[in-house]
Amino acid sequence: MGSPLVRGGLTLAGGVLTGNLLGVVRVALTAYLLGTHNRADSLAVAMGPLDTLNGVLINSMVFAFVPMLTACGGRERVALFSKLRLAFMWVFLAVSAIVIAIAPWLMRVLAPGLNADSSRVAVNLIRLLALSTPAGGVAALYWALLYTERRFGPTAFYQATLNIFTILAAVSLWRQIGVYAFAIGYAAGAFVQLAFVHYAARSTLNAVNLPRCDIRWREILPKPAFFLVYAAGLGLNITFTRAYATQAGPGMAAALEYCMRGVGVPLAILVNPLANSLLPEIARLRSLFRLRAAFHLIDRTIALAALIAVAGCGFALLFRMPAIALLFQRGNFTADSTRLVSAVFLGMGPTLIGWSLIEITSRSLFALDRPWPPVIAALVPVVVNVIVTLRIGSSQPQWIGIGASVGALTGFAVLFLMVLWNRKRWLEEA
Repeated sequence: MGSPLVRGGLTLAGGVLTGNLLGVVRVALTAYLLGTHNRADSLAVAMGPLDTLNGVLINSMVFAFVPMLTACGGRERVALFSKLRLAFMWVFLAVSAIVIAIAPWLMRVLAPGLNADSSRVAVNLIRLLALSTPAGGVAALYWALLYTERRFGPTAFYQATLNIFTILAAVSLWRQIGVYAFAIGYAAGAFVQLAFVHYAARSTLNAVNLPRCDIRWREILPKPAFFLVYAAGLGLNITFTRAYATQAGPGMAAALEYCMRGVGVPLAILVNPLANSLLPEIARLRSLFRLRAAFHLIDRTIALAALIAVAGCGFALLFRMPAIALLFQRGNFTADSTRLVSAVFLGMGPTLIGWSLIEITSRSLFALDRPWPPVIAALVPVVVNVIVTLRIGSSQPQWIGIGASVGALTGFAVLFLMVLWNRKRWLEEA
């Protein structure tokens, strides 16, 4: 308990657990109000990809800049943070503006099977949700700064904040604006979280007479670029499955999104505390040239994660029907909805195993400044997914997610073999 790694992991686990329990409440509220009808499809195809985009940007900032900020000290760290915040704020604003501008064309790609009315609603939703991107991206830079100081508490409740404000907005504004209340609450939660981490970091940022940051942009920009490609590759695995689901019939995209909660909750609880608390520790061991100790720590973490993921996946598949009925079957979410979501989860559930192991291994390698294996492995799941899904070519719900599961497991196998092949050389180089 005296270890900062253990304390950080427990703090993040508490925040992630709280956020995902609130996420279950949010999804249960969505199920009650929307069920698996057309409006649920519109919300799923808008919020799912936008949430993925925000996650890609946030994780890119954290895993690119925690090692860099850790290597700096005192006022030099604050100077680097200030340089990053000013530059990337404009990047995130530009991303938000682009999403808003191309939303109609984006929906044609992300949800080709939606009818005209559902597509129009999805376009409006993704435009509202895109307002959260600048707040989430800039907040991630504050996370990176706070992580270097082993201050995990202020950052741990990001998902909880999003979910609280989404729930509050949906409950209070549902009668007035309907499904759009979910998007407004989500965006508001992102800005509240930004205000919170800014307040938490104020003592660090009050440093005066900051030195000039001499780190050049050509040294800075490749850092998030690698993780950006990696995270985007992983995200495309689910994005393709969601797009394919819209062509399988009404309610299928919504059913897939409910399943993602069944995968996402254990994934977040398993991956985020382990990976985020592991990151500064591995960066520290790397800076001390203790790569053997770093790999030993990574091996133990992956073994623990694999054990938990396999057991959790088996349990979820076995009890999926009563669990879905208990959580969601009320209001507009009928017994037919339960059977549909349960069937989709049968193919989608095993994604948890491959995805969690890819994430933990890859994030550890980023901390060791070995980005190429994760980037290559992240592109494997979507390629395998496309091949398997189109080869099967079925619109039956139990086959919708099988390509994503096979792809994730194949991606981890490829990454594991690359690490095994290169480990001896990496240790010799160190």
